[in-house]
Amino acid sequence: MKSLGLNWFIEGRLDFEYKKYILLDYLQEINRHFDKSRLYPNLADLIYHYNNLLAFKQNKTVLQQAFPQRLSKADIEAVKLTYRKIVEDDSSMLEIERIITYAMLKMDPALQTGKEIYDFVESRLNIDPIGLVPLMPYEGYFSLRNGNDRTNWVYEYQLTIFENMDDKYRGINIQLVDTYEQSITNTPESVKLSLIKKRRHLPNPAVYYVQSDINFPLEQTLLPVAKRSLVKYIMTA
Repeated sequence: MKSLGLNWFIEGRLDFEYKKYILLDYLQEINRHFDKSRLYPNLADLIYHYNNLLAFKQNKTVLQQAFPQRLSKADIEAVKLTYRKIVEDDSSMLEIERIITYAMLKMDPALQTGKEIYDFVESRLNIDPIGLVPLMPYEGYFSLRNGNDRTNWVYEYQLTIFENMDDKYRGINIQLVDTYEQSITNTPESVKLSLIKKRRHLPNPAVYYVQSDINFPLEQTLLPVAKRSLVKYIMTA
């Protein structure tokens, strides 16, 4: 996918029309993926850039501290570069604020589309525990079925904790361990018994069966939404 640079709106040539072209080209590709229900990494990338713009707009102090600096002189003998901050240029700041305002306005509809797709996919998911769930279900397996496909994808998962300055969050690490064709004899229950027998490092794992009733792109949509939905299910069960 096409991507925007970390500080695309302040790096390089500070020209509104030029930045507008870069942004619209990026959003055009984002929307092409959304039209095919391909959420990731597009939605995560879009959210990141929107929040980045919002942070710069809301906190001018951070903007001034984090601003990239324009090379003004090179000291070849000492191999030392000195910089002049763009932020000191009032005309540059006005152009940047114009770019940010326009970009957030254009990103918002795409964000709403991505959220609607995410919510729809999540609404089509069903999560069921297989057998008894241990008291600490923070590691185990889940079997993922995509719509009417007979193939099931089996992942080992481990919930993780990460935190920022204000709060703690749950994340999930996964690893594909197997696939199987679901049938009358090859069921999620029988697969659980096989996993316990073959993979002895988890003698009493939590195992979940996750199924969508509609087919979605597996890697770009179903799996990322299933991961987040499983975290939510486990933490609220």
